[in-house]
Amino acid sequence: MDSPTGSYPTAPRLPLITLEEAREAVRLLQYFADDSPEGQAAGVWAADVALRLPSED
Repeated sequence: MDSPTGSYPTAPRLPLITLEEAREAVRLLQYFADDSPEGQAAGVWAADVALRLPSED
């Protein structure tokens, strides 16, 4: 079994998504937001993620 401290790539780690990708995800979630249960969840998630993003000054 490998050690939990096994070897990791030496390349710099990138964020899971970039700021622009996060903003695009919010736009897509807002696009799918509607009155269906799934659409309501998309709207809630879009709002939650949007609140975590820095402002676009």
